[in-house]
Amino acid sequence: MFKQKFIVKIEIAAMAAILAVTGIYASKALGITQPSPQKLVDEVWQILDKNYVDVSFNHQDWKAIRQQYLSRSYSSKKEAYGAIQEMVGKLGDRYTEFFDPQEYQALNSDLSGNLSGVGLELAENEKTKALTVIAPIEGTPAFKAGILPDDVIVQINGKITRGMKIEDAVKRILGPVGTKVVLTIQRGKQSQNFNLTRANIAIHPVTYNTQTTEAGKIGYIRLPEFTETAPAEMRQAIQALEKQQVQGYVLDLRSDPGGLLDASLQIASMWLKQGAIVSLVNRDKVKENYNASGHPLTNKPLVILVDKGSASASEILSGALQDDRRATLVGTRTFGKGLVQAVEPLDDGSALKLTIAKYYTPKGRDINHVGIAPDITVELSEAQQKALLQNRTVATLADPQYASAVADLSKLIQSGDNHLSLQGGK
Repeated sequence: MFKQKFIVKIEIAAMAAILAVTGIYASKALGITQPSPQKLVDEVWQILDKNYVDVSFNHQDWKAIRQQYLSRSYSSKKEAYGAIQEMVGKLGDRYTEFFDPQEYQALNSDLSGNLSGVGLELAENEKTKALTVIAPIEGTPAFKAGILPDDVIVQINGKITRGMKIEDAVKRILGPVGTKVVLTIQRGKQSQNFNLTRANIAIHPVTYNTQTTEAGKIGYIRLPEFTETAPAEMRQAIQALEKQQVQGYVLDLRSDPGGLLDASLQIASMWLKQGAIVSLVNRDKVKENYNASGHPLTNKPLVILVDKGSASASEILSGALQDDRRATLVGTRTFGKGLVQAVEPLDDGSALKLTIAKYYTPKGRDINHVGIAPDITVELSEAQQKALLQNRTVATLADPQYASAVADLSKLIQSGDNHLSLQGGK
């Protein structure tokens, strides 16, 4: 079993209130004496020392680092926070991050599916170190403005982002609802300014409808994020579509940046009868397996839409269903994040997010930095991506990826093939 006392969750990148992030645990701060700044620094060091996935700590002398930071005098929490961020930065891990109390409170809002900001998923490009958009969140100011996956944010309100830490970029993008932020985006050789108004963002994870095709009635389900409410909404969607006697399903995970591990496990069990969903391996090479519950809601043919914005929990779900031969994947290669983060709340209301394990698909595939290749590749032009993001072509035959999914699903329906889903892929 894993050493850490906190529950394992999956996250896509270092993010704050404007970003869709992993769920957070209840704060321990209530009724507890606030720690001294020096004690807080040591607490963060201890958590990393016991649980961080890389036992070499990025080839750092971790014990010497502890002495370095504990030998300092801290006159305020603010100084301690700066030291912690500096210490965490030595790991060179863009997914391991410290949140001060205000940032952690903002992060917590994702549990209820309510965010504030402009609605972007961000990451640092590992090769170029550029601040890069993974995906805009549906219905948000960034989404409506036409910001696309792989767009590079080169300036925030005129401030150049080169060399800027991702948490600093997030702070600059955050702000009160109704205020403006100007993002300068580099897209290929072109750059343009996006004047965005910050807003409250309510995320409704699951939408669905029925569509009639030549092969019969099919159910379309769109999942933009793996939130706490996503499993219940997915269950309701499948049950409603089953009552309407659909003959197959298209599950749209495009630009879904992930979210809660538990949500991905529950949703995978709605499609799989048995077998593995994912395995987690920690720093001590201890393997933790997660399997289907054995109570699928349907065994009808399934096609999943994915793209480069499909990440983390999306990759766990699509990787499991692809390995099991339960679903055909259509679209483009996924993002490629095969690391697991957990969040540990600290006594003063701050929190540490740290990488604690790697994850593998049921067939043992390591998708980190690689992604998952679809069974059927369908590329979109920039114009088609824009039309998709503006909801002009989503789930219509004008959407080439959806049209390909429907064509493949029609063949599966006509042949009666459900990818041997009820035999665990045997």
